[in-house]
Amino acid sequence: MPASLAAPDIRRDLVGLLPKLRRFAVTLTGDVAEADELLQKVCQRSVVKIHLWNNEGRLESWLYAMTRQLWVEESRRHRLRAGSSRPTAVQPGQATLHQLHAPEKSDSHQAVSALPDGLASIFLLVDVEGHSYKQTADILGIPQSVVASRLASARLAFAAGGLSRHSQRS
Repeated sequence: MPASLAAPDIRRDLVGLLPKLRRFAVTLTGDVAEADELLQKVCQRSVVKIHLWNNEGRLESWLYAMTRQLWVEESRRHRLRAGSSRPTAVQPGQATLHQLHAPEKSDSHQAVSALPDGLASIFLLVDVEGHSYKQTADILGIPQSVVASRLASARLAFAAGGLSRHSQRS
């Protein structure tokens, strides 16, 4: 019975978290359509598996971790089927983070989407969404020291991108 009581809550809470989860999914996939497919699977799985969430920590963190885990599983399946590997960067003309919603087409969102592979997700989780290093490490399944190192690299890349854009406008 607790699962049936939690199901409407997860659905309600999930709706509120969709924009954040979608931005995160785009940082993983590098493609809006692929991110939307991933997010649909996350929604389905989270409703079915809500009984596995122990109500400790933030539901948001549990959903981010589920998103990452599903992406890893999908990537492995795709590589096995196609015999190829995941692209390491967003290709020109491909939908990116700044194309999600009109309000998100700011310079800052474009700069985040332009970060090298692996840095955008960490930057988004820590500096945009406000997760701690530990939460981010748990979500991404990496050590906290790696989060700190990659976040420093992401911040440097973000700052360098902001400075170069600013100097181009002058």
